[in-house]
Amino acid sequence: MPAYHSCFVKNTSSLGNMALLPLKTSFRGPAPTCPPGTEQDIIDEALYFFKANVFFRTYEIKSSADRVLIYITLYITECLKKLQKCANQNQATTEMYSLAISKFDIPGESGFPLNSVYAKPNNPTEADQMRQYLQQIRQETAARLVEKVYSENGKPSKWWLCFAKKKFMDKSLSGPGQ
Repeated sequence: MPAYHSCFVKNTSSLGNMALLPLKTSFRGPAPTCPPGTEQDIIDEALYFFKANVFFRTYEIKSSADRVLIYITLYITECLKKLQKCANQNQATTEMYSLAISKFDIPGESGFPLNSVYAKPNNPTEADQMRQYLQQIRQETAARLVEKVYSENGKPSKWWLCFAKKKFMDKSLSGPGQ
């Protein structure tokens, strides 16, 4: 059975070879806002497909939106690792915000795990815009994930946390030992 791919394959602008997709978010960043009435954005799609896609060791990229989906899937795994250590929703929200704004590598930097799949930004301006876009994605993903994991009675859902040890494509956004 093949992995799930993004349905956001329309002609969109891009950063490197990654699609710059509209988001339903209140966080500042370069992503355009979703038109009114839009039911799903790329983050909703990544959260929906996460539990199925995380089992795949390989992933065929069919569009630039798939690169965004891959990044979000890897980031969700990092979030779940942190959420395992959180006792309640307030602590989880704080941890997720800290993780979202912490320093992270972008494509082209030596610490980025998938440099072979992502194009390096063409100039420092594009690199800055890519970092802002990824940070905006990280913030919104973290906020939505906390809502999903702690949706019932303020206790974490074991049906989400059980995926914390899975490695999508055998990759991780954090370095070894973290």
